[in-house]
Amino acid sequence: MGLAEYRRKRRFGVTAEPSGDEKPRRKRSRALVFVVQKHRATQLHYDFRLEWDGVLWSWAVPKGPSLDPSVKRLAMQTEDHPLEYARFEGIIPEGEYGGGTVMIWDTGTWVPEVPDPAAAMAKGELKFQLAGAKLRGSWVLVRTRPRSPGGKPAWLLIKHRDAFASPEDIATMQPRSAVSRRTLAEIAWHEGGNVEKAARGDPPAEIRRLLANPKLVARRKKGKPAVWRSHRSGS
Repeated sequence: MGLAEYRRKRRFGVTAEPSGDEKPRRKRSRALVFVVQKHRATQLHYDFRLEWDGVLWSWAVPKGPSLDPSVKRLAMQTEDHPLEYARFEGIIPEGEYGGGTVMIWDTGTWVPEVPDPAAAMAKGELKFQLAGAKLRGSWVLVRTRPRSPGGKPAWLLIKHRDAFASPEDIATMQPRSAVSRRTLAEIAWHEGGNVEKAARGDPPAEIRRLLANPKLVARRKKGKPAVWRSHRSGS
């Protein structure tokens, strides 16, 4: 797809989301990145992204990934995102495309289980291995037929049966950011977002736990203004 559609949907003078203009410092052999961003926009969903050919292939997964191989998660393909987006954790201003709170829910590396991922995508079946903080092992993305003539095809995100499969509800049991250990509500509070809206994307039990013991709430850094700031490795 490229980044034309991504850029068309965003006003970079208003939102601090990366424009995709960042140039790689140097070419080197390295592992491919994947990221899952928990996104409380109009509705809560999880953005599943795989690095390939200089961009992040992207899907919106309404219910989030499941470790249970019997569960097939709907995944709607969206526009490609720039590689820098894999470091984005913060606030998209209200009124902008995707306005709300974004969390890096999981991140790591991925390895295709097919010789040509682009050809597999075109065919509609991409098998791969994940090595993340929460998601690991073998997975597959399978494209389905459109529900109506001319409709947009959906994909299914499915966990394969292996040592990392589990009936555990990973989204509920591990709701915090993989990089900052914050809830959506804490990210919104720290970064100047809508805390009430963000909290509706956190498990109710987690919010009750924080309300019962406010000392557990992650502290905002001293002197940090309540505005958007993206996550940077090592910051």
